[in-house]
Amino acid sequence: MGSEGPLYPVTHHDVALDVELVERHRCGDLQAFDEVYERFGEMIYNLAQRLAGNREEAADLTQEIFLRIYRHLGSFGGRSTLKTWVFRIAINHCRDRLSRHYPATQSIDDEAEEGSGVTIADPGRGPEELAVAADEGRRVMEGLSKVPPVFREAVVLRDLEGLSYEEIAEVLGVRVGTVRSRIARGREQLRVLLEKQV
Repeated sequence: MGSEGPLYPVTHHDVALDVELVERHRCGDLQAFDEVYERFGEMIYNLAQRLAGNREEAADLTQEIFLRIYRHLGSFGGRSTLKTWVFRIAINHCRDRLSRHYPATQSIDDEAEEGSGVTIADPGRGPEELAVAADEGRRVMEGLSKVPPVFREAVVLRDLEGLSYEEIAEVLGVRVGTVRSRIARGREQLRVLLEKQV
């Protein structure tokens, strides 16, 4: 899950490794793109699912996003981390496609709610606890689908994908203060929606 990884500050070493990986891709090393996909595939799928609201659409979006990444990977210059560059491409593609195909607010179908990536099965928990957690995950996903996209993106990137405020600012092309404001407003709207569901 994107939200599982440890949050640690990016170092110049990370960017140097990113640039080296891109250089290998430029030189025709097919393994380089596979490494990019291994690093970011699940995170991008989860992001797409949380923004689109269903698995089938998320799978299509993920495929399209990685096709775009493959085509443009050679243009990555190391001015940011590869992670923020990949997320920026993903967000822009999701915005473009979802704004054309879906209204600003959409519901989540029943199939999408199962295995939505919000709830993690814990083998130490009993069936009753797992059922409650799964229901909570469905409620959150349904609530998120009703939050305006501009706030939903910020909340998903922070609370579900685990990006730092600085990374989100870079991905969305806004200031850190704007990110904080969008997250606060998105969380508040989600809280109100979840309270109405009870």
